[in-house]
Amino acid sequence: MTNSSSSKKHGQDQPELSGPTPKSQRTKMGKSEDNEKKNLGKKLKDVEISVPIVYGNIAFWLGKKASEYQSHKWTVYVRGATNEDLGTIVKRAVFQLHSSFNNPTRVVESPPFELSEAGWGEFEVAITLYFHSDVCDKPLNLYHHLKLYPEDENSSMSTKKPVVVEFYDEIVFPDPSEAFLARMQSNPAVNLPRLPAGHTLPPPIPVEDASKRRKGDTKDHSLSQWFTNFSEADELLQLAAARQQVQAHIAKLRRQINLIDGQHQQLKSSSDQ
Repeated sequence: MTNSSSSKKHGQDQPELSGPTPKSQRTKMGKSEDNEKKNLGKKLKDVEISVPIVYGNIAFWLGKKASEYQSHKWTVYVRGATNEDLGTIVKRAVFQLHSSFNNPTRVVESPPFELSEAGWGEFEVAITLYFHSDVCDKPLNLYHHLKLYPEDENSSMSTKKPVVVEFYDEIVFPDPSEAFLARMQSNPAVNLPRLPAGHTLPPPIPVEDASKRRKGDTKDHSLSQWFTNFSEADELLQLAAARQQVQAHIAKLRRQINLIDGQHQQLKSSSDQ
């Protein structure tokens, strides 16, 4: 499969792995419209559920197998920020590719919500997420610029290390249904909201077929080693470790200063005698 996007870049030699994106993006969905035909269950007013997601792409250079119109294999995707199953929220995803691809509108009906192709050009991929009826009746549109080539023009390309570009987002659902909230209790990436007075959490929905759940999450995905780690717990551990290193370094410097001060005092005492 080829594409004819005009944004192809030449003379770039080394893939790059993108670093974590600051967690500043939050997309608030509109409230679902009341519809008697949809049994959305009881709504929880003045409550929000925030679901973290990551979208982006991973691209591998084909090396000696590369041709003029097939230089890279790439995968564009939407995943849970901690690789949890998005199928509990998303019903289907639609990927809109460049018009030069055969069948440029690709529909993925079940997780993992991803699409793999081959080509040589960079272009914008439109991703539309459609949610289950008890989640939200409005779709979410995401836009991702497919990256095949690294930013550093002086580096060399490799078939072993891909170009990875990912973006973090939090989808905020206001006034969720009780069924939606019950389903989210088993998602460790979701912080359950504080409920209004008089409300209690509905019983958690039992986990469905384990094999189906494993298929939906991306923990054991073949590309998971290249995913950016957006886990706040891991970030806190890294910060704590860095803090310990800084404190240990400060303590070492203080010992050295005390040692130098002691030597200085000894030299001063000797000179006074």
